[in-house]
Amino acid sequence: MSRIRVAAVVLHRHDGAVLTVRKRGTDGWMNPGGKPEPGEEPAACAVREVQEELGIRLDPGALDYLGDLSAAAANEPDHLVEAWVFHHLVPIDPVVHPAAEIDAVRWVLPDDLPDTVAPLFTERIAPVLAARGVAPWA
Repeated sequence: MSRIRVAAVVLHRHDGAVLTVRKRGTDGWMNPGGKPEPGEEPAACAVREVQEELGIRLDPGALDYLGDLSAAAANEPDHLVEAWVFHHLVPIDPVVHPAAEIDAVRWVLPDDLPDTVAPLFTERIAPVLAARGVAPWA
């Protein structure tokens, strides 16, 4: 199975809803993020990717490292995504505009997850948020 290395970011608004994105030409919803440039540190990659994909400048000091998590890739069969996952602890403005390869954005809550949310989020990230007591995921 091929592996894809990325940095991913959990962004939330004041009610705890998490932002998911859908890349152009795909069906899967996932956390914003992407592949690191050569030599790029995981947190720097996360900040850069969110800036490119959504036009949002994150405060690197507000990133909480959730771990190195992996799951089946949402949009690439027979691939495993390995992600350095960060939670941006400061809520963001709920008005978000997609850019670069992002076609759409969607806010999700635990009781309103579409069937096409990436396994990385449903199987790995959401349980970590719950274990850390992050409402409403806990």
